[in-house]
Amino acid sequence: MAVKQTAGRDALGEFAPEFAHFNDDILFGENWNNEDIDLKTRSLITVTALIAQGMTDSSLKFHILNAKNYGVSRKEMAAVITHVAFYAGWPKAWAAFRLAKEVYEGEAE
Repeated sequence: MAVKQTAGRDALGEFAPEFAHFNDDILFGENWNNEDIDLKTRSLITVTALIAQGMTDSSLKFHILNAKNYGVSRKEMAAVITHVAFYAGWPKAWAAFRLAKEVYEGEAE
């Protein structure tokens, strides 16, 4: 499954075309399509990094949804966020759980 992203161009294409290029073509194009790490693992790494930075906005929700789409179960996501809480901070985990619950709403273990 190839990752293709247009969010950079959609949001910033006219204002910051170089940034949009780096976002869509390099970060999501080349980096996310590098097969040295599978997409499920790459998604979990990204979610962990965003939680550690305290990024609890739509970008974290987007990446939690990506993780779900790449095969991360609700139970796995809960375990990852719990584990990260001990290293990145309890309040950050609480904020991440709020978003994860929205993404996985209605799903059983």
